[in-house]
Amino acid sequence: MPPLPPGRLRVGVIGAGKVGAVLGAALANAGHLVVAASAVSEASLARAAVLLPDVPIKPIDEVIADSDLVVLAVPDDALATLVHGLAAAGAWRPAQLVLHTSGRSGLGPLAPAIALGVGGMAIHPAMSFTGTEMDLQRLRDCCFGVTAPPDLIAPAFALVVEMGGEPLLIDEFDRTRYHLGLAHGANYLVTLVAQAAQILAAAGVEDTDRLLRPLLGAALDNALRNGDAALTGPVARGDAGTVAEHLQVLERESPDVREVYRVLAEATLTRAERGRRLSAADAHGIRQVLDPQKETP
Repeated sequence: MPPLPPGRLRVGVIGAGKVGAVLGAALANAGHLVVAASAVSEASLARAAVLLPDVPIKPIDEVIADSDLVVLAVPDDALATLVHGLAAAGAWRPAQLVLHTSGRSGLGPLAPAIALGVGGMAIHPAMSFTGTEMDLQRLRDCCFGVTAPPDLIAPAFALVVEMGGEPLLIDEFDRTRYHLGLAHGANYLVTLVAQAAQILAAAGVEDTDRLLRPLLGAALDNALRNGDAALTGPVARGDAGTVAEHLQVLERESPDVREVYRVLAEATLTRAERGRRLSAADAHGIRQVLDPQKETP
């Protein structure tokens, strides 16, 4: 292969899913050469054709053999087994770089490759991906959780900046907690919004997006700026009568919506009490409505 300009890498993408294909395209836009990718499903092949045009699809061992930097964008539970199997097969070579995109994992799953002289990095984009060109724009506002050995922190940060993101150093032992915070916020937000839209649709609202978007956007902004001080609504106000009416209506909703409402009402009540936003009497009134048997002496 012809030599690359200084600082440019031959990149191989293992897993042309929503994340891998987008990060491969971002690295290509930054001047790196994506030399090969692996893809199995029809969706991954189609995604690679759009985001990684003219990049050959090859078996995993050939992707690694062609690459200076290997991007492992595979499911979390498959990561460690894949790296171990490739190490046992002699696929890795010293001085090669490998990064994985798992949020929950640090360098642990890369240990078999690192033991062979490979430079390992965990670089996780804190973003919800669509697997389309839209994501390349979104990367510009995205933070990446980076875990790397001291000598690779600067290169890892540089890769993130080249992709348009902002690097955030995460300690190896804090990796799972870091991922928990992201999943707890983003994943369950999707469930919550879908449930809210379901309730509104049952009330005859046709354009739930138009109704919810400004409300939820303001709520998110207030929460990020002010934390628990942004709490509002009947639970935070101690309005037990409204909560009681909500619970009556919820009897006609699906069980998952009823359960989530109660759990979030309890959590909101606890946080409102902790911030001394509710009197003991108001808190008691809300709890009595949420669980009358529990509040009965």
